[in-house]
Amino acid sequence: MSETITHTPLTHSATLRRLLYEALAELGLDPGQIYLGINQHRRLAPPVDGRLRHDDAPQFWVAADTLTGDPDIGLHLGEAMKPRLLDVVGYLLLASRDLGEALASFQRFQHILSGGFVAQLHEEGDQARLVIDLNYLGYASLRQQMECLALLFVKLLGFITDGDFRLLGLQFRHRRPARITEHQRLFGLLPAFGCEHDALLFPAALLKRPSRTANPQLHRLLWQHAEAELEALAGNDLLNRLRYLLGVRLGQADCSVAACAAELGYSAGALQRALAEQGCNLRLVRESVQQVRAVELLREGKAMREVAKACGYSELSPFYRAFRRWYGMPPEAYRARLERD
Repeated sequence: MSETITHTPLTHSATLRRLLYEALAELGLDPGQIYLGINQHRRLAPPVDGRLRHDDAPQFWVAADTLTGDPDIGLHLGEAMKPRLLDVVGYLLLASRDLGEALASFQRFQHILSGGFVAQLHEEGDQARLVIDLNYLGYASLRQQMECLALLFVKLLGFITDGDFRLLGLQFRHRRPARITEHQRLFGLLPAFGCEHDALLFPAALLKRPSRTANPQLHRLLWQHAEAELEALAGNDLLNRLRYLLGVRLGQADCSVAACAAELGYSAGALQRALAEQGCNLRLVRESVQQVRAVELLREGKAMREVAKACGYSELSPFYRAFRRWYGMPPEAYRARLERD
């Protein structure tokens, strides 16, 4: 198989970017200057149908605290943000009969907002847990982004429940920062850090709380519109999201059917069936990601053990066998060919 395998990049809507611009201005900062400072040495891909490349987002969040001089900029942006309804997903939440339907709508159409979302809702006794993970290739969970997003979600869920929403706990994947007084002030509690997921914990009873803005007829119409919009986002379809998830997890975490299905909100059987409907399976998708990654790392001159590990192989021999099957030659010979070209 050739190294010319390409994957359509994931995208995200411009909704959060608009909210960020407004919040930066609210804090007395110049959004244009900040984005110019972040991207002055990078050539960003132009928006496609008004949507932005998912993997361009980390640049802002990695540099935001340095450029603004605020170590808690994510929290302060979240504090300044107004949870305005700027897309079909927002209006679906508002038209839902209760918080449970609102969050079911969010889960169903989360990839309209971002192809990198792997959000899920779990009920655990009298407690509900909303996972709001966002994944990026080459980055761990982004502290500033997730703290901003968590605060925005708290505001939005409070808006839907007429102020009745109450946090029982908050979990973040990133490490505990040196200062946490702003977390206590803004969330009313101290989050847990270094967790498996970014998640909001709240009383499960709130899921049944009726919404005063419920509109069943409008919800049906918006659902149909969102289904059409989601179907048009070929770059954020299941196959591409699975490739992306494997790219994030290879060499770092379990890439079995069960593990990937759990991350994507499927049962193992449901994921296998969904892939089979597209004439595919996890092994084929995983190998397509491994092939691309192996060539990229060989081109960068990485040591062979490093290449093998990054492709999900703990030993060199199975990596060599796989590489010969993919490209008809050992990786050293392939690297030499790359250098000649």
